[in-house]
Amino acid sequence: MTWDTIVGLEVHVELATTSKIFCGCPTLFGRPPNTQCCPVCSGFPGALPVLNQQVIEYALRVCLATDCTINSLIRFDRKNYFYPDLPKGYQISQQHQPIGRGGKLVITTDNGDKAIGIHEIHIEEDAGKLIHDPQGKHTLVDYNRCGIPLLEIISRPDLNSAEEALDYLDKLRRLLLFIGVSDCRMEEGSLRADVNVSVRPTGSKVLGTRTELKNMSSMKAMALAIAYESRRQIKILTEGGRIRQETRRWDENEKRSFALRIKENVEDYRYFPDPDLMAIRINDHWIKNTRELLPELPDAKYQRYLTTLDLTAYEASILTSHPALADLFEATVAICGRAKDVAGWIMGEWLQECNQRACRPQDLKVTPEKLARLVRLLAEGDITRGTARQVFIQMIDNQADPDDYVHRHNLRMIRDIKTIDAAIDQAMAAHPRSVADYRAGKNKVRTFLVGQAMRVLQGKADPALLNRRLLEKLNTPD
Repeated sequence: MTWDTIVGLEVHVELATTSKIFCGCPTLFGRPPNTQCCPVCSGFPGALPVLNQQVIEYALRVCLATDCTINSLIRFDRKNYFYPDLPKGYQISQQHQPIGRGGKLVITTDNGDKAIGIHEIHIEEDAGKLIHDPQGKHTLVDYNRCGIPLLEIISRPDLNSAEEALDYLDKLRRLLLFIGVSDCRMEEGSLRADVNVSVRPTGSKVLGTRTELKNMSSMKAMALAIAYESRRQIKILTEGGRIRQETRRWDENEKRSFALRIKENVEDYRYFPDPDLMAIRINDHWIKNTRELLPELPDAKYQRYLTTLDLTAYEASILTSHPALADLFEATVAICGRAKDVAGWIMGEWLQECNQRACRPQDLKVTPEKLARLVRLLAEGDITRGTARQVFIQMIDNQADPDDYVHRHNLRMIRDIKTIDAAIDQAMAAHPRSVADYRAGKNKVRTFLVGQAMRVLQGKADPALLNRRLLEKLNTPD
């Protein structure tokens, strides 16, 4: 018997508002514990919530970008449960009248495009964070995160593999970044996912019993967890057992999941309307204004790069992976008009420096004007690629102007034939054995001689001209 894996994701997105959802406390990441709290988000008796309108604006953007139907009347509900990091004893969420339902997100699979349904999008507040003593003696609680505004985006069970789940999450991450509602930093908890996994015999239309893997905080962990949980469930069912609906924890060290608790049902949370928050009516005018403010979405940008800028699918995919890359690319191309050259530089040297410096694409403080000039200097043959990399580092570290730096350090490419011939003659004279080896048929030594001549000219020679002149001299008897 063969089995199909069924996956659904519940993605929690921390919205990029400057203050919390129901109070004025800041939402900065990494501040000392319990320094961004007030009576409202700490759950003091008598403290009343006041809704942050920006949260609704951001939620509307996400609903429109995912083709959701927006409810004309939304309400907030209390989700009641006790946990040490939830000081009120309930979480304000949306159970009965969420902001959006019935959307979709299209991913690309080996079999073509596949629409992944979005069951609903609802607004809620985050809970605090428990910090466990590594000695196992104490658990500390940080309430800074209490009241951080979240969107929960719940997919339908339309995903059939770990690969599809990762593609969906990456597609969603790109969309959220481009519409400016979240920074989507999984390492900081602003994008988290609960993964629901079940299996069923191939051909069956009946969903199996699902288990939920909580708070997956990296793409790699999610892929491993889905694959493991699928194998675990298939093994149990093959041996005649049954799957319990439960919440499980993924252990990154042991690469396996462990049961945490039997999965709660909706009734266990005793949802009821929050008496302190009024219902909100969302009219057509509000929706129209929000739609008009949406930027070009990554799918549309991707297609435009393919059709109007003649980029490859790979190039377009990389450049639409983050709005900072797309913005830099478009601004630079608008100045120098060399789309392929700019794309190559951003995908190569720019991202390489980001990786080496462990920074985000927008953290390299190089203006499009300077980058355009550097790309043009390289494309027009005024400098070598090695020189361009040297100049680029100076542009990052010292805000150097490319033209000025190249001029002051005499870095322009050498194209004078007499100068190049002199360097080649010096290299050949210094390495007569290599010259003899080449003339005896060992063609590989030519690369060595090119390097020696280039060293004489400090790497500034025109590579094509140097190669041509060296070849002519090697093939001309003394």
